[in-house]
Amino acid sequence: MEFILEPEFWVAVSFFIFVGVVLYFGVHKKIAAALDARAALIEKELEEARRLRNEAEKVLADYRRKEAEAANEADSIIALAAKEAEIFAAETRKSVKEHFDRRMKLAEEKIARAEADAVREVRSVAVDAAIAAAQALIAEKLTRTGLRSSCPKASTPSSQS
Repeated sequence: MEFILEPEFWVAVSFFIFVGVVLYFGVHKKIAAALDARAALIEKELEEARRLRNEAEKVLADYRRKEAEAANEADSIIALAAKEAEIFAAETRKSVKEHFDRRMKLAEEKIARAEADAVREVRSVAVDAAIAAAQALIAEKLTRTGLRSSCPKASTPSSQS
């Protein structure tokens, strides 16, 4: 019985006593329950993580959908603005052309009036010159005729009056 004196023997005995006490008090059940609770908690956390991941994926998909809608809306706004700018440019060109045409018409009318006034002025001057020439000719003829009629026959009728 010398093995009783060996320290390894007493370590083995104390180990078996310890295991017996642990089994007697049901510590192994408490450890198993704690491990089961920990496993359940981990499972619950994993499930929560899956749920959060699914929710995040839904939010991301919603964000991407909204981003695509916003991009489409921005594209349609840009297209509409370009169309409106084109229409505005066409209207402006038309307005400028109409304004230019009106100004040209007014200038042509003013030139026509000035031309008509110049023609009237030239006619008036020509008429005045013709009248002056006619008066000069008539006066000259009268003067020549008047000298001839200064004879006594011509003066008799004027003295009778």
